[in-house]
Amino acid sequence: MRAVLVDDEQLALLQLKRIFEHDIKGVDVVETCSNPHEVVEIVTRHQPDVVFLDIQMPEVNGLKLGERLQSSMPSIEIVFVTAYDRYAVRAFELYAIDYIMKPVHSQRLQLTVQRLSEKIKVKNESQPKEMNTPFLFCFNQIRYQLPGEEPQPIKWRTSKARELFAFLLHNRGRSVDRSTLTELLWPNLEESRAQQQLYTTIYHIRQTLKRIGMDTVTINSVDLETGYRLTVGEVQVDVEQWENKLKQLAAPSLELVEEYEQIFQQFEGNYLGDYEYLWAEHERERLRILWLNHTKSLGKLYIKHGMMEKAIQVYRTVQQQLPDEEETYFTLIELYDALGDKGGVEEQYWLLSSRSEKEWE
Repeated sequence: MRAVLVDDEQLALLQLKRIFEHDIKGVDVVETCSNPHEVVEIVTRHQPDVVFLDIQMPEVNGLKLGERLQSSMPSIEIVFVTAYDRYAVRAFELYAIDYIMKPVHSQRLQLTVQRLSEKIKVKNESQPKEMNTPFLFCFNQIRYQLPGEEPQPIKWRTSKARELFAFLLHNRGRSVDRSTLTELLWPNLEESRAQQQLYTTIYHIRQTLKRIGMDTVTINSVDLETGYRLTVGEVQVDVEQWENKLKQLAAPSLELVEEYEQIFQQFEGNYLGDYEYLWAEHERERLRILWLNHTKSLGKLYIKHGMMEKAIQVYRTVQQQLPDEEETYFTLIELYDALGDKGGVEEQYWLLSSRSEKEWE
């Protein structure tokens, strides 16, 4: 596992690096950084698996920096390091895999590294690198992957082109009326101008797909009155594959726990979550509910067999993905109490109280 460490305090940076070198196995610290303005360039150059990121830094807020890193590199894992637990809720909202309180202790860091290793292993196993078919990804942002290559974002000519493609992909295999498309994207233009914008944008989308080698994804004009239909051909779509695997699962059991864990980890974020498309919200919510129900089944399986630490990892991930899911906080309080972990109970109580206070503001 390749890691970059970021902290404006040199002493804290050296201490963290020393713990990795002497107490933690399997982590290669490729670079340390005390200048927050250099972080994005360093991370882009090294492409690490994880960034350990201090929150309290002068001039640059670590949470904001984490947002920038996740925006430019969606697959990167972030672990926040902080002396103030009041940042925990915001860290969860950023989908950080964990946060660690200062001073950092090797035992606590080992638990984080274990979680990272498991998540990265599942992610690597789920990546279709060796497949002969291209992929389209819709979790978080639209990306594409050609056989033998890494996933990468699509550079659209305009934001309208991106949304039009997303809407047609959302309705793939179905004909979409031209009037529906123009009302969605150009509601304030007169009909003739809106139709011209639609033709031009369809042309640019086709050119973009051809340029990136995804021209097996086709957009065909059904007829002059009806509209357009997008077909993916041999291309696989991640959310579709994920849901198919979920539906094929048998009842939870220890024999199937690895399959349950894979599907749990493969839910990388909300459907088209990086875009504020209101028309996608129903599908986002549907997929969130499927994942949440699956997660509860996995958590209950762990609890049934006395695997409390595993159950805690699952429910903490739910907090990161769905911080408004209140039931998760109560479940974690019960789990920490069962383990006699007073600190864990207090942390979850504080997180729950913080969320309640924010709702009343």
